[in-house]
Amino acid sequence: MRDRAAPNRAASAALVRQVAQRARDGRIVVVDAPAPAVRDRWVLVANACSLISTGTERSKLELAAKSLPAKARARPDLTKKVLERARASGIRSTVAAVRERLESLSPLGYSSAGVVEAVGRGVEGVVRGDREACAGGGWAKHAEMIAVPKTLVARIPSGVTFEDAAYATVGAIALHGVRQSEVVVGERVGVIGLGLVGQLALRILLAAGCEGVGIDVDPAAVQLAAETGALVIARDDPALEPTIAEHTEQLGLDAVLICAGGRSSDPVELAAQLARDRGRLVVVGDVAVQADREILYRKELELRLSRSYGPGRYDREYEEGGRDLPAGYVRWTEQRNIQAFLQLVASGRLQLSGLTTHRFSVDDAADAYSVLTGPAGEGRAFGVLLDYRDLPERRPLRDRSRQPVARRDRIRIGLIGAGSFARRILLPGLQAGGADLVAVATESGLTAADVASRFGFERTSLADEICASDDIDAVVIATRHSTHAALAATALGAGKSVFVEKPLALNWDQLNLVEDALQPSSLLVVGFNRRFAPLTKRFQDEIRASAECVLLARVNAGPLPRDHWLNDPNEGGGRLIGEGCHFVDLLMHIAGAPAKTVYAAASPDPDLPAELAQSFTATLRCANGAVGSIVYAGNGDASLPKERVEGYSGGVAVVLDDFRQLQIHVGGKKRTIRLRSDRGHRAQLECFLGAVGGKCEPPPIESYLASTRATLALAESLRSGRPVDVE
Repeated sequence: MRDRAAPNRAASAALVRQVAQRARDGRIVVVDAPAPAVRDRWVLVANACSLISTGTERSKLELAAKSLPAKARARPDLTKKVLERARASGIRSTVAAVRERLESLSPLGYSSAGVVEAVGRGVEGVVRGDREACAGGGWAKHAEMIAVPKTLVARIPSGVTFEDAAYATVGAIALHGVRQSEVVVGERVGVIGLGLVGQLALRILLAAGCEGVGIDVDPAAVQLAAETGALVIARDDPALEPTIAEHTEQLGLDAVLICAGGRSSDPVELAAQLARDRGRLVVVGDVAVQADREILYRKELELRLSRSYGPGRYDREYEEGGRDLPAGYVRWTEQRNIQAFLQLVASGRLQLSGLTTHRFSVDDAADAYSVLTGPAGEGRAFGVLLDYRDLPERRPLRDRSRQPVARRDRIRIGLIGAGSFARRILLPGLQAGGADLVAVATESGLTAADVASRFGFERTSLADEICASDDIDAVVIATRHSTHAALAATALGAGKSVFVEKPLALNWDQLNLVEDALQPSSLLVVGFNRRFAPLTKRFQDEIRASAECVLLARVNAGPLPRDHWLNDPNEGGGRLIGEGCHFVDLLMHIAGAPAKTVYAAASPDPDLPAELAQSFTATLRCANGAVGSIVYAGNGDASLPKERVEGYSGGVAVVLDDFRQLQIHVGGKKRTIRLRSDRGHRAQLECFLGAVGGKCEPPPIESYLASTRATLALAESLRSGRPVDVE
């Protein structure tokens, strides 16, 4: 096919087509979503072609099509997480989270090719107009316009078509599997499983001067692989083992790449049978890794796993942060594997002809996915390409929105950020409060389009446009932590009322930015919801804040993966700033005074800076003499209730468990108040909307600033090991 140029679609121009799947039923839809914005160290690419992974994406289709019990049986790992969440957060909250996940649209695709539209700051060697292959689940999506980290794009060599370049990511998976096998010229290497990755692996082995042997259960796969000239045998051929023994002069295969998928252990067992003494087995596909220990031991076989498309995969700093790995230490990263695959294609040593069995316009994506689930045989799908060229232009984003509503008796909301928390908690609360949902902006255009459709927003938009729009009264900010302060300052500077999720700021500079944007008429509410919980009010009434008040908050937060974004100091701020701020605010609110001096301590962790400690204690001395302590544990057990607050003052002791049970001890007697668990989200949103409408007074902005100052001072204390005066 003649290579045609990708369309020149300006990033800010219009809605773009994006393929998505709804988890509830697996339905494939093509959504009109806002184009992504370019950001630092990322590249904006207008796709020309993208490749559907007939292995990975077929698995997603099959899982989504199952009933809920069948999904649970198929993914026991996810089921375990759901049960753990139910124990920690309650059944109602967990059910709501699962329902929200099932109703949401998720992007598809991870291998594409197109033309660069824009580059962010910190990107070198890439300019507008370059042809690039793109990689990464959630980034190199089936969409007209994509934003991709700079370490996951690779220049397409001259003479390589967009169609062939769209194979680069899947090709890198096969190439990394070959590298893991450490084969050398002349070795005889088996490939078990001749799906798309297996077909590519076989071709790469031949290009590298190896003798490839392909094996599959499907006659169509065997026939396609045989066109390479390699020895290819059907799995059910009775002569399979004798043929390979004869082909290898009774030695056996030097290495075997297992590119099959499924729950059967047969591929690994077969590989062990066919490998020579001290041979190498490399698991590339999602297959059950089980084999007879006796044969592994007797042959002294080496079993290796191949992780996706190379070093850097699942490393947030490499993939999202753009931090490359030096070639002197890590020769073949994800990006360099992609580049090497493209060079093999450009040299003519790797031929992809015959692999593409189906081509569809992106508008026909549902039809494209239907061929994945068809029966095996002559019409089996291998390479399925989506094409984004020669499509009719979408109208500009603002032209597709409904006309603004004339009446202004209801608060009109612009939402920036629409993750799981916003969808489960904030949006239902805003709707219940009678707000009109006007505009939504998210980093992922798909999320914005999905949320706008499901919750009835008038339009999707950009964050800056929401802050500046005349038909929006209040801006709700629910993005990741690093953007809170800048967005809040922009909205406040534009005269908008602002609700921003916690934390307000990750450092003093960000807090100063917000304070500088405040005006006498400003309305700012930070998402410290626990002070609004019904039982918090009863707690306050009973304990009666005074100089003798002693408070304790115990948080059994549980472990957090080290690579979680919350542990990134520049994005999440760590557990103290990102989550502990809730309890700093709560204790100060109950005490009725700001903290004047704070001190924090944590167990040493050689892998994390002190301010990112997973477990810590914090002590606050308030201006009125009250003292409070926080014990935040990231190393406990989920069977213990998550949050407990205790207060002691004037002969009264009060204990609050998970905001659902309050015990009051006074005069030798105990009273217990039980409510449905309520952490105050709904009441806080009602207060915010009432304040915007002039119907009630919001909490003083200074109280939110004071809580943020105390939290930042505690982070300083963790770094220095000394008490810090809160200024």
